[in-house]
Amino acid sequence: MARSAAPGQRGGLSGGRAMDKEKATPEKEAALKALREEFRGNSRDTQMRRLAEAFHRLTTVTTIEARRFLDILHPAGRVNELRQDGLDIITLRERQETEAGIAHLVGRYVLRRRGPAGGAT
Repeated sequence: MARSAAPGQRGGLSGGRAMDKEKATPEKEAALKALREEFRGNSRDTQMRRLAEAFHRLTTVTTIEARRFLDILHPAGRVNELRQDGLDIITLRERQETEAGIAHLVGRYVLRRRGPAGGAT
C-alpha cells in the first residue's frame, strides 16, 4: 500500500478502510491514567497487568491510548503476549491523530472474551 495523504488528511496510509475515531473521552483518559498509577513500573509483566486490567475495565484500548496514558511503548507486543496468555483480543484499524496533528492508521484492540490473563474470568 502506498503512503500518501488522502484528500482532507495530513498523512497516514491511503486506500485503507480504517474508521476515523475521536480521541479518548476525558473519563476514559482518567481511567487509563488511574490504571497507570495503580500498576506502577515499566517491566514487561507490569505493563501486561496494566493492559489486561484496562481491557477488563474498559474492553477497548487503542495503540495511542496505551502509549500516551498507560505508558506502554510497544502495545502490539503486550497485546500479543496477552493473547498467548488466553485473552481473546481482536485488532481493528482506524485513523487517529497524534499530538503532532498527523493522522495515523492505528490498532484498536478489543477484548472479546475474558480469559486467564490478569486473573479475571
